[in-house]
Amino acid sequence: MFFTLLIITLVVAALVSFIAVRAFSSAINSILHRLIDDAIAGAWVRYMKFAIFVVGISGGVRVRSLERYILPQEHFDSAGESRDIPPFELTTERWVLEIYRTIIESLQSIAWMLLVFFIVSLGMYIVVRIFEMRRGTNE
Repeated sequence: MFFTLLIITLVVAALVSFIAVRAFSSAINSILHRLIDDAIAGAWVRYMKFAIFVVGISGGVRVRSLERYILPQEHFDSAGESRDIPPFELTTERWVLEIYRTIIESLQSIAWMLLVFFIVSLGMYIVVRIFEMRRGTNE
């Protein structure tokens, strides 16, 4: 059952990443071709798409969180003594919760990565515009 959950969360995170790549592909493409007026812009677009997949999948598939379904949990009682609790059972409610967490965590990871990308791109756009304006006044 654990392996099925792991595979399902991997597929869901990859699907969420694919949708994000499709949604932001044209924006990333136009930004990078505007900032990098060279053939290397295409390579950067491909890298950004790859990065979205990596960040989305690694953010969505939380292996440490999934370990609680196969490893016993250490619990301390009121006397401070340690005892092991059996691993959590995968019920229907936990399946739904894990898939929901996968979607949310993937989207959150991708959103942070794209926020950083767009902030850096905005800074670079301002620098490019300043150089273009200076070049225009010098000519």
